[in-house]
Amino acid sequence: MALSTQRRFVTPADDESVEQLAARALPDEPVESAVARIKSWNLHIFAMRRPPGLLLGSDVVFVEPPQS
Repeated sequence: MALSTQRRFVTPADDESVEQLAARALPDEPVESAVARIKSWNLHIFAMRRPPGLLLGSDVVFVEPPQS
């Protein structure tokens, strides 16, 4: 059985903001647009966490949409 294709993801660096992560993970896209995409693909970080968007070193941050 072949392995399925997995979504690309990154983990945050120490004290990295969402904006810094977006610039690193999606360098060819404007930061504002990259942040919006990351937020939409990672609701678990932005809906439940206080303060919203706080990144932890153990987070898995998806940097592409779900596979269909």
